[in-house]
Amino acid sequence: MTIRLGIDLGGTKIEGIALDVEGTELIRRRVSTPSGDYDATVQAVSALIDQISDESGAARSTPVGVGIPGAISPKSGLIKNANSTCLIGHALDRDLETATARRVRLGNDADCFTISEAMDGAAAGCTSAFGVILGTGVGGGIVINGSLLQGKNAIAGEWGHNPLPWMQALEGGPDERPGPDCYCGKSGCIETFLSGPGLSRDYELMHSISLSATDIVRRADAGEVACEATLARYEHRLARALASVINIIDPEVIVLGGGLSNARRLYDRVPQLWQEWIFSDAADTRLLKNAHGDSSGVRGAARLWD
Repeated sequence: MTIRLGIDLGGTKIEGIALDVEGTELIRRRVSTPSGDYDATVQAVSALIDQISDESGAARSTPVGVGIPGAISPKSGLIKNANSTCLIGHALDRDLETATARRVRLGNDADCFTISEAMDGAAAGCTSAFGVILGTGVGGGIVINGSLLQGKNAIAGEWGHNPLPWMQALEGGPDERPGPDCYCGKSGCIETFLSGPGLSRDYELMHSISLSATDIVRRADAGEVACEATLARYEHRLARALASVINIIDPEVIVLGGGLSNARRLYDRVPQLWQEWIFSDAADTRLLKNAHGDSSGVRGAARLWD
């Protein structure tokens, strides 16, 4: 039996999966990510690969796909653009191959998510899809006619490190300009507004109280005025950011992933808002929730050797 192995390396968790040739899940396991420790992370990933391989009956020679919060630089062959900054500057693919004695193929986590949703998820059968991660960070991936677009510089879809478009002072909120500082060295990046920590920061800035993104969404749904206002600002920003993507790519569908994709109201409210900034008399792009939940990324990683 042909088995695909995949790993999703996140900032807080590492998830591993084994899929059969039909894409049916055989094994899925999670472990915590060692915080800020590159060598320990390599060992944790290696141990998880061996575990899911052994439990699924995969051969020791079975290659593995690994989704990461960054990309391999075509210039240096080292990791760049990772919000898990301990990965930056390392030859992660080669180090994992040494640790596992397997062939390893790395892919950006948002690319893996988009592959998964385009192959047999929410965007299955669509000619073009933009996949969005709204979690600890903000990433994106592009699939056209079933093929991933990586780009000359391995940054296709990296919308999270463009500035939030059409910055303004929203009613009831502070002026967005120049925007929060970002780990990338710039300020006002989309990620600083639309990530989970960005949503929490917006609430704390206004109310001097810290709430998680999950709590803000839950309280807004329950009718709490302050959280409703915070989430409404988030929706306005998400609509502007996605409108800029639609103006460039014009995808058939946009699929949301990450923790904030579970906010059901986004799928109604954001498309109602984005028309103001889309350069067209109508916008038929669909905004969809992912089909595979928080395991979509690891499913896409398992397909990196297809």
